Amino acid sequence: MKNLNAVHLNGLRALEAVGRLGSLQAAAEELGVSVGAVSQQVIKAEAQLGQVIFERTARGMVVTEAGRPVLSALDEGFARLSAAVSIASRKDDTILTISVAPVFAARWLVCRLDRFAERHPDIKLRLDATTNLVKPALGDVDIGIRVGTGRWPDVKAELLLQQEVFPVCSPEMAATLKEPADILTLPAIIDGRAMFSWEVWMREAGLSGATLATRHVFNDASLCLDAAIAGQGVMLAWQTLAHFALAEGRLAAPFGIRAKTGFGHYFITAEGAREPKKVRDFKAWIRQEMAGTLTLFR
Repeated sequence: MKNLNAVHLNGLRALEAVGRLGSLQAAAEELGVSVGAVSQQVIKAEAQLGQVIFERTARGMVVTEAGRPVLSALDEGFARLSAAVSIASRKDDTILTISVAPVFAARWLVCRLDRFAERHPDIKLRLDATTNLVKPALGDVDIGIRVGTGRWPDVKAELLLQQEVFPVCSPEMAATLKEPADILTLPAIIDGRAMFSWEVWMREAGLSGATLATRHVFNDASLCLDAAIAGQGVMLAWQTLAHFALAEGRLAAPFGIRAKTGFGHYFITAEGAREPKKVRDFKAWIRQEMAGTLTLFR
């Protein structure tokens, strides 16, 4: 690695940041320096490497053909350095940091955490509720739970639950429904950020192509659920979202017809890393809790 002595580390950091973020301004903000300083570091690094990594154009910094493999290797290298720093800084193995979507945290996970604490009193939980796909290898997150296809780069994805969707509405509305086609008379509450449409369930119910009149559109599934509980219409929910409201009788799921979306809940951990005991314990507990959830839908 003697060739590293010929290039300043700050220059390599500047190249990687500009390549990843796409602009001098964004790189400067991340690195905590001025735009001019980043520009000078890039120029010096290019001179030391003997390669033009970026072409300066009216559209900004454009990666050259010669620069592409360099930036790819730098991206991988700095990711590994970041992972090494994270590993070195994890001094307390009794703290488990979990990254989950806010709706999963609010509607399913948080209300169960006392049971985890009873079983594992030596583990303290730290919850990071975010919609971003966090890469455990690049930060202090130990494990994440995400909904999707399971095909995410640079992480290990392990299926927890296949997502199934079904209509939910107030018990009073459900009492007016005799057959699946009757649902077309109800106003729909739409989750504007959903990865699926009503057609997924309509097809399963033999109503392919049918539509409902939309009453409300929200960009948050929890708000949709609250509106359904309030009797404002029918929404397309899934197991972890609607479980408690159904168990408590605040919602009803008419017809018992469920449709797979092709998505699922997945555990997300660092690719290629050995899982510590606290992660294995949490995964085993979640699977047991999830099995209890599913009994409501059998």
